[in-house]
Amino acid sequence: MPAKPVQSHDIQSRLEQSTARGVRTVAWGILASVFLAAVKVIAGVAGHSYALIADGVESMLDVITSLVVWGSLKIAARSPDERFPYGYGKVEPLAAMVISTALLAAAVGISIQSVREIHLPHHAPAPFTLVVLVGVVVIKEIMFRVLSRTGATIGSHAMKTDAWHHRSDSLTSLAAFVGISIALVFGNGYEAADDWAALFASAVIAWNGVRLFRSAWREILDVSPPPELTDEIRHIAGSVQGVTEIDLCRVRKSGLALWIDIHVVVDGDISVRDGHEIAHRVKDALVDSRHHVMDAVVHVEPAGGV
Repeated sequence: MPAKPVQSHDIQSRLEQSTARGVRTVAWGILASVFLAAVKVIAGVAGHSYALIADGVESMLDVITSLVVWGSLKIAARSPDERFPYGYGKVEPLAAMVISTALLAAAVGISIQSVREIHLPHHAPAPFTLVVLVGVVVIKEIMFRVLSRTGATIGSHAMKTDAWHHRSDSLTSLAAFVGISIALVFGNGYEAADDWAALFASAVIAWNGVRLFRSAWREILDVSPPPELTDEIRHIAGSVQGVTEIDLCRVRKSGLALWIDIHVVVDGDISVRDGHEIAHRVKDALVDSRHHVMDAVVHVEPAGGV
């Protein structure tokens, strides 16, 4: 019985469904970031808290980076064509690099302004800013968890990077809470604790920016996936009837999809037609797996051959 042909439109349909899920999640994140940015900036100005104002600016940056993620998901989900036979998946890690760079830029800007504020006399922050920060930390942490979980589920590096952007926002808010609390509890002479908190937050943002930039850069360079993913793919292929061994397996990620080159070992005495059928069954098994395998090139080798 011949192997069933791989339906490329089915694969594309699954990718589009994953993209739609990611786009919806990012859209909610954008609305939340717009609301939080406005609240934090207004509360920061009214409550004399530069840490809160800086936090609000960082939330405005969240809106921009989330729009980048939204656009990258839409582009990365496009079907391969003659000009881009491997699809548009690399747009997704490129977007992650843009977001990482934005994180680094925000860290530099906040740190410079924080140092300036430390040396300038100013009023202690207003107590009500603490209430605002508690709400911000809770909302941002929820956003981080939702985006991180969705990004991991659909395999989006840009979404996971954007999730950490929200986690960074949560950390800056937490640092601002600590700084404002110190300024309020200890009174005169401790007004700058708020600015020191903003400076600490900028270091956290910079660390995340560097870490996420490196991760996106590695994906663009087609770094090997985690060993457990490669092992699972080898297991799927090795479980196909007629396959006696897996000789080589290369996997690379492009956007939400995987592209696989694999060498399978079969009985050297079977016909070319039978070997071809086994190769098709291996490809079908990989494409039908829970991983978003866009294509698999299967090379057949005879057992004991050279």
